[in-house]
Amino acid sequence: MSTPKNLGPDESAWLTTLSADGSPHTTPVWFVADGESIWVATSVAAQKVRNLARDPRLSLAVDGSGQRPQVASGRSAERACDQHPDIIAAFAAKYRGWDAADPTHYGPRVLLEIQVDRWLLGGPG
Repeated sequence: MSTPKNLGPDESAWLTTLSADGSPHTTPVWFVADGESIWVATSVAAQKVRNLARDPRLSLAVDGSGQRPQVASGRSAERACDQHPDIIAAFAAKYRGWDAADPTHYGPRVLLEIQVDRWLLGGPG
């Protein structure tokens, strides 16, 4: 399913994954979109990464308080940062030079590639 390249000027979205007991685990994330996928960069040690390794289903809410909220359900796949320099560059462009692959503060990094299965609210078009 297509994903808008520009999901708005929002700097963050809310990513919800499923904990081991099935309860929701919601965290704010920085993201970029490339027209095919939505990408999140995070630490390999993050709870969301462990949750998605066990169960790749998720929901993502962008601009939930604005005039045009967008909410999607989908699935995530873990990707190596060094295999996607274009995505790392997109993060740097959006977030004032931030290096999404830099392990200095939170340890080794990983990209989460989100494929949207269904737009629950908003979306392309």
